Amino acid sequence: MIINLNGRPHELPDDTTLEALVETVTGAIRGSAAAVQGAVIPRGDWAGYQLVSGCSVELITAVQGG
Repeated sequence: MIINLNGRPHELPDDTTLEALVETVTGAIRGSAAAVQGAVIPRGDWAGYQLVSGCSVELITAVQGG
């Protein structure tokens, strides 16, 4: 399936969850926030949140620094 990740097309397997996407992109699930179709999804719901083709995902990752 193709989703829109941070404004760009991104190809994923059909059964991808939001948690799997975040872990693949960032390497971890902590320190990130995710919104699907403009709605923030709580981290506790990521494992069961099934992504669908054509959805729009915004992924924000915190970084240390000053």
